[in-house]
Amino acid sequence: MDSPRWLPLESNPEVMTKFVSCLGMKPTWQFGDVYGLDPELLSMVPRPVCAVLLLFPVTEKYEAFKQEEEEKLKDQPQVSPDIYFIKQTIGNACGTIGLIHAVANNQAHLEFEPDSPLKKFLEQTSKMTPEERATFLEKDESIRVTHESSAQEGQTEAPSLDEKVNLHFIAFVNVGGHLYELDGRKPFPIAHGKTSEDTFLEDAIEVCKVFMARDPQEVRFTIIALSKDSY
Repeated sequence: MDSPRWLPLESNPEVMTKFVSCLGMKPTWQFGDVYGLDPELLSMVPRPVCAVLLLFPVTEKYEAFKQEEEEKLKDQPQVSPDIYFIKQTIGNACGTIGLIHAVANNQAHLEFEPDSPLKKFLEQTSKMTPEERATFLEKDESIRVTHESSAQEGQTEAPSLDEKVNLHFIAFVNVGGHLYELDGRKPFPIAHGKTSEDTFLEDAIEVCKVFMARDPQEVRFTIIALSKDSY
C-alpha cells in the first residue's frame, strides 16, 4: 500500500500561524521570518523564541551526511524521554510534522482553545511511540483538512500531489536545557548540546549554519521562529 501524500506547506509564517490557530492554538505565540543570521538581524526577532523551523534542500550531499550521521549515532541516541517525536510517513507532510514538533515540545508555553484538535491529538498520542503517532496522524481528519487548506493558501501555487518536492522542514526545540533537531525522516531526535531560553535562537542558528555550509551553492534555505507575540 502506498503511503499517503499531502500537498506541501509553503514556508510562510502567516500560513503556519493560521494553520495552528485553525487547530485551536491561541495566537499568544506567532511564527515569523528570520531574515538573516548576523546578530543585528537576529536581534529583530521577537523574544522569547521557543522553536525554530528550518526549510532546506534535500541534496545528494545532505543525504550522504544523513546516512553517515545515522550510522554514527544508531547505537547511542542519548535523548530525553520528555521529547515528543513523530515519524514522517506521509509524503510532503514535513511542514505539518515540523509544526507538531514545535508545538508538542512547548506545551508549557503555549495556550490552546478548550476544543483544540491539535491539543487533543497531542494528548491522545502522548504515550505512543514515534511510529504509532505517525499512523495516528494519517487517520486524523482535522489535521489533514487544515493542512490541505493551508497548503493552498500560500503565495505560490501549491504543486500537484505527485510532484516530487525536494525541500524539507525540520524543527529545533529546547527540551530540558538541551537543543534537539527533530526530523521525521530520521530514526530519532538529534542532540546538539546545551541551550537555554535566552540563547536558544542563537544556538539553533549555529546548527542551521552547518546545514548551509554543507551546501554552499544552495540558496533555498528559510528559517522561521516561533516567538511570543509582542503586540
